[in-house]
Amino acid sequence: MAGTPFSQQVLKPTNAAKRLGVYLPATPAEFQEKGISRAELEQLEQNPPEWLDELRRNGPHPRPVVAGRLGISIGGLARGGITEPLTTEQIDELREDPPAWLVRERETAAAVRAEEERIAAERKAED
Repeated sequence: MAGTPFSQQVLKPTNAAKRLGVYLPATPAEFQEKGISRAELEQLEQNPPEWLDELRRNGPHPRPVVAGRLGISIGGLARGGITEPLTTEQIDELREDPPAWLVRERETAAAVRAEEERIAAERKAED
């Protein structure tokens, strides 16, 4: 597959960071400055270098990752006043002693998931 046109496509650093689930400004300069081919991206996913493991483990994490780890939406982060990337330590602190906004957002997210499951079950029953 390494020689196919698809694997030779080059992703912008922002898209590559998004796919890897890392915060672009925290990546090494060489990652930020050049495009990443799909083959290189696949290689990074299969054999992550130390910097990638470290970013995934400790952060700073981009908002989609923070939201996922807290069990809320990205919009919920914004409503809670979280607009900057957070480290794993900061996320863990929020989990251990959740502020009122986080409790509310988790309840909202749970209600949305329950409604989505109900709708999916209804659709499945119709089929």
